[in-house]
Amino acid sequence: MTKLHVFDMDGTLLRGSATIEICRHIGHLAAARAIEDGWARGEIDDIEFWDRCMPLWCDLTDADIDRAFHAGEWIEGVAEVLADIAARGEYSAVITQSPQFFVDRMLHWGATTVHGAAVELGGKPGPEWLLSVEDKVRITKSLIDRYGLTTADCVAYGDSTSDVGIFQYLPYTVAVNGNPAIRDLAVASYEGWDLREAYAIGRALLSGRRPAREVKESSVCSGRS
Repeated sequence: MTKLHVFDMDGTLLRGSATIEICRHIGHLAAARAIEDGWARGEIDDIEFWDRCMPLWCDLTDADIDRAFHAGEWIEGVAEVLADIAARGEYSAVITQSPQFFVDRMLHWGATTVHGAAVELGGKPGPEWLLSVEDKVRITKSLIDRYGLTTADCVAYGDSTSDVGIFQYLPYTVAVNGNPAIRDLAVASYEGWDLREAYAIGRALLSGRRPAREVKESSVCSGRS
């Protein structure tokens, strides 16, 4: 039976966030950081987050998004890991609260499916734009059903509170540079900047070489989701 690897993006595959990468490219980095910080402190909600981003992106083009994506501060080995999963006949899903128009670019790196917030440039933010913690679980359940898998055939990789639901749902989970809450939930933790090493931990969990809900530290550690 094949496997499903579920990845968060911001803070997991990207060192920062899609919002930061886009605004860095178009010259609004300070404004983007202020928005991200306000959201992290709970001073603005998810809809206001997008309401503040939209004016910064009023002239954003597909070429801008492409350049921001490819110049992004990705951890090492993302494309290689996605390609390896595909070569094995397995599935990968990237599920993120960042814009769908950004995460779509990961399909070119070999991701099987990508799922992001339904942000529309020039549109008015509303609840329909949001991708919640519960949505991450819902999407994962739908993929498990689509591929004829069980939860024991899946492993999730994440770093923050947006991943709590899926880490509670799946038996195999890897915290990648995770915050304390997600490390406490994770079966295994990886600290470093090479996805290939975190992926090796995930493969070990799926193969049964590490016991679920017991391993907290990786033996191969190096140095808004």
